[in-house]
Amino acid sequence: MIDLKTADEIKNMRPACRAVAVTLRKLREYVKVGMTTMDLDRFAAGCLRDMKAKPAFLGYHGYPATLCVSVNDEIIHGIPNAKRVLRDGDVVSMDMGAYVDGFYGDAAVTVGVGRVSGGAARLMEVTERSLEEGLKRVKPGARLGDVSSAIGEYAEANGMGVIQEFTGHGVGRKLHEDPSIPNYGMPGTGPVLKVGMTLAIEPMLSLGDPDLVVLKDGWTAVTEDGSLSAHFEHSVAVTKDGCEILTKE
Repeated sequence: MIDLKTADEIKNMRPACRAVAVTLRKLREYVKVGMTTMDLDRFAAGCLRDMKAKPAFLGYHGYPATLCVSVNDEIIHGIPNAKRVLRDGDVVSMDMGAYVDGFYGDAAVTVGVGRVSGGAARLMEVTERSLEEGLKRVKPGARLGDVSSAIGEYAEANGMGVIQEFTGHGVGRKLHEDPSIPNYGMPGTGPVLKVGMTLAIEPMLSLGDPDLVVLKDGWTAVTEDGSLSAHFEHSVAVTKDGCEILTKE
């Protein structure tokens, strides 16, 4: 069942969403060649503490970190590691959630480390733009399939693979709520969007084939063909005027 939030409940989501937005913005500025993915996790944990927010991912179904850090062919759920050193040209996706006073926020960004290839830059650009295309369709009376199809059509028109095994989701009192939000689909299908829906929309694209495998750690999903992947995400609210991005400073 899709949980509709009142205006007050959406207001109460904003501190958690702001904590995510601020932390991800600081992480984008912090990433550099030579640091480890564990450095990023510790930095994120410190940012959340400073803002009196709790990490939403830490301990969630046993996940062992504050941040998901997925490098190059890792699509999602990469576990921070003190031995994983970032190198010039790496593509790093950072996904995180925060919890404040009963509500969650969730978002993700992908950044290049040092000088990245033209293909990597294009992948990140198209993935972020596909999220923007999806968000343009978020408004009362639209259908969820309108959002999903906008993401997938833009990605495929620009030559990217659309990851299908992982989806966006509702967010609010729980980190993952209904509905599931695929990054592909048919316009005019799916649930009707209504004022008060709060959604985490998150395209994950690949530079090659979108098929994936999950590593032995049980978390990290990688592209089967070893191609680069990127991931962008915002938590948003459906308003009478369309879409409010909650995870934006």
